[in-house]
Parts: sequence; C-alpha cells; structure tokens
Amino acid sequence: MSGGRRIAYDCAGVTRAVFLKHGIDLYTGDFDEPGANGVRLIYNHVRRYGALHQERVPHPGDLVFFDNTWDFNGDGQLNDPLTHVGIVERTEPDGTVIFISRVASAIERYRMNLRHPHVHKTADGRILNDYIRRKTPSDPEGTSRLTGELFSSYGTRLPS
Repeated sequence: MSGGRRIAYDCAGVTRAVFLKHGIDLYTGDFDEPGANGVRLIYNHVRRYGALHQERVPHPGDLVFFDNTWDFNGDGQLNDPLTHVGIVERTEPDGTVIFISRVASAIERYRMNLRHPHVHKTADGRILNDYIRRKTPSDPEGTSRLTGELFSSYGTRLPS
C-alpha cells in the first residue's frame, strides 16, 4: 500500500510508489488502453505530462523504459514493447546510467551504457550493461538480454 492505494510489487508498482510519495500518480491520465500493463500506463502518463527522449543524457528521477524484457503476450515472439521501467539515479562520466528497478525478486541498481549496448563487462571487469532478460529455452537464438540492447526511451515527468 502507498498513499492508501494497493500497489503491485513489480517494476511499475515500485516506480509508481516512489512517485506517489512525491504526490504524482503515474497511472493517471485520460487515455484508454484496454489490457495495458503498468509500464504502458506510466509511459502514456509521461507522454502526456512530460517528455520522452532517447538522445539527451537522463537526469536523476527520469524514467527509463525497456522493450522485450519478457514475453508479455506469451506468443514466443520478440514483439513486446514497454515491458520494464526503472528510475534513473545518476549518469556516470563514461555515459553509464545507474537506475533503480525491481527485477526478479528485489529492488536493485542496474547499469546501462548506450555507447556500448552489446557489452556486458569491460576487459577490466567493470559492468556496462546488466542482464535484464532471463534466458529461456523458447527464446530465439541471438535474443537480446542486456539493458543497452533492450532500451526503449527515457521519460521526464514535468512538474505540474
């Protein structure tokens, strides 16, 4: 529960709860999309009350959206947009974005570097992109799994 609302303990619910603490309900808006997941509700909210972008450096508090982090519609295809969301904590000098999200069973920090989207670790062992999609036997060969590979966009919620 957050602010008297029942909140799912998933990536969208955790993101929503953080923003509710600041008086913003990311699930509100005058859009109607039957079957929309929480990530899509948040994306639609930011599209209406903020700005979506891919090129600018994100700032703390911005949202980061991902596609195809799991088979949302269960059809075995890589055709699932907006399946994950996190909150940007900071951007490091090398361009690595640190974001917080709930993945699997915990809220953790994850890394994403769009300058090197296909690189998990550097030669010296520094993580540039975390794995965000689990490998499953039904995944097609070559399925992307890293944060940089599955990145969709950033979102900035503008003040009311």
